[in-house]
Amino acid sequence: MESSNVHRSSSTEVVLGAHDPFRDALTLARPRTVAPVPFRATAPWGARFSPFPHIKLGVVVEGECWLCVDGMDPLFLSTGDFYLLGNPPLYGLGSSIEAARGSLHHEIPFGGKEISSGTVTYTCSVDFEFQDSDASTLFSSLPPALLVKADDADGRLLWNIATILVHEMEARKAGRSLVLEHLAQILLVHMLRSHATSSHEPMGWLASVTDDGIGAALRAVHAEPGRRWTLEELAKIAMMSRSTFATTFRSRVGRPPLDHLIEWRMQLARAALRTNDSLTAIAEAVGYQSESAFSTAFRRVVGTSPREFRAALHARPEDRGSGSPASVVPSGTHHPESRQG
Repeated sequence: MESSNVHRSSSTEVVLGAHDPFRDALTLARPRTVAPVPFRATAPWGARFSPFPHIKLGVVVEGECWLCVDGMDPLFLSTGDFYLLGNPPLYGLGSSIEAARGSLHHEIPFGGKEISSGTVTYTCSVDFEFQDSDASTLFSSLPPALLVKADDADGRLLWNIATILVHEMEARKAGRSLVLEHLAQILLVHMLRSHATSSHEPMGWLASVTDDGIGAALRAVHAEPGRRWTLEELAKIAMMSRSTFATTFRSRVGRPPLDHLIEWRMQLARAALRTNDSLTAIAEAVGYQSESAFSTAFRRVVGTSPREFRAALHARPEDRGSGSPASVVPSGTHHPESRQG
């Protein structure tokens, strides 16, 4: 196991805003990028996907379709529209709402074959897979579904990137897999940026991390997670009164400031437990004066002790599956045990 470098940064970095919590969350989430998957179908068609820890990013390259996420209203997608699903429940895509929900009984024509006179839809999607607990901080900031329309300013930029991705995917030239992986990650960052800057609702810390108030406090916490932060110190960084800061932080981020600090420390601790570092060293790095205090906090947040968590890391396989949409099935057929999507 590698040696850790649990996030320690100078106060200068905090003042200058050089620390990037956005990058930190993605790095610690350790996403496994699955190669983009093209899908071409002729109506009527439907595909159902079962939940597992992942983010799916997709674009309609040609045609139109419906996206149905359990517990949400159906979303209509047309050419150039992008969607992002953050650790979603059971969901489906289809030529109609009924097909996306799996209630029709038609064979799905796919793979580029047009076996009926229906409308052709061409989509491309990529999965970012995570180990069970690695992405909790990232997932907590995302809605089940995020949509960017083709005529949005962000949509036009995303489309330019996706056009290169689709071209690269179809060209099959040397270095293709590397280019596709980087383009997929660029699309993910831009989708997350779009969510963070366009949302008018309190959708987690991503939406606040770049502003001068709450964002300054967030950057400070992420830069020095081992510091014994107080509410007063964070309020001063945010240039707010203690009460205003506490209320605003909870409203914007979705939880109290010190709760976010603890969750971030535990996210760092999870990453550090993959290394050879001692529990005492990890405890000190994330702000605890003793291994006992660290273990108590870790168990309270994660549900298991640090030693048990580390042992489980050695016991489970690193790869959780291919992530390809193997559960593309005829409309009306369900495979709830399938994890792919």
